Amino acid sequence: MRFLRGLWRVLIGVKDGLALILLLLVFVGLWGATRGNAPTVVPSGSALILDLNGTLVDQASERGFADLVSGGNDAVAQIRARDVVEAIHRATGDANIKSIVLDLDLFMGSGQANLQAVGEALRAFKAKGKPVYAYGTAYIDDGYYLAAQANEAWLDPMGGVLLSGPGGSNLYFKSALDKLGVDVEVFKVGTYKSAVEPYIRSDASPAAKAANQALVDSLWDSYTTDVEAARPKVKIDAILANLPDRVKAAGGDFAKAALNDDFVDRIGTRVAFGKEMVKRVGEGSDNRPGSFNSIKLKDYLQSSSPVRDRSGSAVGIVYVAGEIVDGKAPPGVAGGDTIADLISEATANDDIKALVVRIDSPGGSVTGSERIRQAIMDAKAEGLPIIASMGPVAASGGYWVSTAADEVFAEPSTITGSIGVFAIIPTFAKTLEKLGIGTDGVKATPYSGQPNVLEGLNPATKLLLQASVEDVYRRFTGLVAKSRHLTPARVDEIGQGRVWAGGTAHQLGLVDHLGGLDAAVAAAAKRASLDPIKARTIDIETKPDFLVQLLERSLGGDKGDGGGDAYARIARMSQMRAASQVADALSLSGGATMQARCLACVGHGTPQATKLPRLTEKGLIRELLH
Repeated sequence: MRFLRGLWRVLIGVKDGLALILLLLVFVGLWGATRGNAPTVVPSGSALILDLNGTLVDQASERGFADLVSGGNDAVAQIRARDVVEAIHRATGDANIKSIVLDLDLFMGSGQANLQAVGEALRAFKAKGKPVYAYGTAYIDDGYYLAAQANEAWLDPMGGVLLSGPGGSNLYFKSALDKLGVDVEVFKVGTYKSAVEPYIRSDASPAAKAANQALVDSLWDSYTTDVEAARPKVKIDAILANLPDRVKAAGGDFAKAALNDDFVDRIGTRVAFGKEMVKRVGEGSDNRPGSFNSIKLKDYLQSSSPVRDRSGSAVGIVYVAGEIVDGKAPPGVAGGDTIADLISEATANDDIKALVVRIDSPGGSVTGSERIRQAIMDAKAEGLPIIASMGPVAASGGYWVSTAADEVFAEPSTITGSIGVFAIIPTFAKTLEKLGIGTDGVKATPYSGQPNVLEGLNPATKLLLQASVEDVYRRFTGLVAKSRHLTPARVDEIGQGRVWAGGTAHQLGLVDHLGGLDAAVAAAAKRASLDPIKARTIDIETKPDFLVQLLERSLGGDKGDGGGDAYARIARMSQMRAASQVADALSLSGGATMQARCLACVGHGTPQATKLPRLTEKGLIRELLH
């Protein structure tokens, strides 16, 4: 009894301690919220610092309460691209903002379409006679795209510019699955539907390799065209052709080589950059070396007034971001039911006269994609004009969703298409045999217990699954043919799971216009008889957890990841890409059986920090069985 009483006291103490910690966190959050709501004055003649510490995304993923409290979340910080573009738009007409500074030291990249949107906004800012400056310790592809837009790009003396272009190695699991005794049953339509190849091959098929090569060539051409338009003296392909010789000619000094090749305009430390900015915008409010008159992105968004009015008729924006799944899902994952509910909410809002569906998704569940498409069709039936705006990726199920729109916009570098369908089911008869486990049972019909992941699929079930995939493909191509005014034969010709860049997709008739989110909003406003310049927008999203918001504000949020030299950043991004490939491959076995998904899109969109299970032999089997 004495032991039980002691145990009870311990449990009561733990309970009381947890309650006190929770109460303390609430008060800290409230303090942070109150502090965050204090008005911030935009300094006169100041520089707006776009401190891009993390990745640019269409919709930030929701962070869990436990991660915030423990500090154990190692995810890279996410910044909404629309916030950056909005801040630039406001600063363009703000007499208090004299210039923009791009702080790219901790920038970990974005999908190319979002980079193009930010670049367009920066060019409009410069057109008003306001200069843009950039500073970075090292620049790789995405960071340099933005730095190239600057009137003056600075580089740390210890840094360099290292451009590598899109592409790289993918992971293929067939040999590992053979060793584990896992058979993978695949049912697909589409010559180029390479999403299943990591399960069934040890390398890429010739068809998939040719298609992916054409895609990366198109993306690289779009990248180099934009950068060289911003900095005409830079000839990227010529520089990369003999880069070792150029670095050797600079005495092995990467920073000097970048300066010689006109990648950057000045070499200097951060303090030297700050002192130069003091000459242009004045001194900062503190005494730190190199402090200059400025305001950071987050503070500016809270203090400045929106470009558009905040009342009256509006264009609603719904975000389809991340993998498309069935049911409900948090921000950053496109839950079919969640997004359908948001579209219904927009339809019921009398202020919303048109709707833009912003898509940044490689697809996923066929039924989830159709749930969203049907919700869009229901909104159209109520007289709401619908415009689809494709972000960095709008492929497979993401393209399926776009077929319901009145018009489709994409950036030249948007990754789209991948019109194809597959089903994938891993089976474990050989695995169980290796473990000495037998299976047996009785069946009322040939389909009892099918699809049977323990014994394998019988021939009749295989025929039904293939027929089902072919039926969904016919539906998919039928939707595309009707919406794009193409024949089914033509859709099948350009479909087959082939992935296209936005510029090529426009030529093929898969999208209507080339342009970003602003262009889509303007088109939606025009269809609703609103002034495209003055029409306000309403973001229609699930509201984040209130306590999580308070904690994020009070604890300062993510600090970003990715500082250091160019090679360190490339290595980090390569790790993120590999982790995403493993996570996507594993999720195929645990998600919906019928998929309209583009696994080839991994590595071409926004870099994602993904937590993975320990991939031991037992761990991999457990994940596949999940």
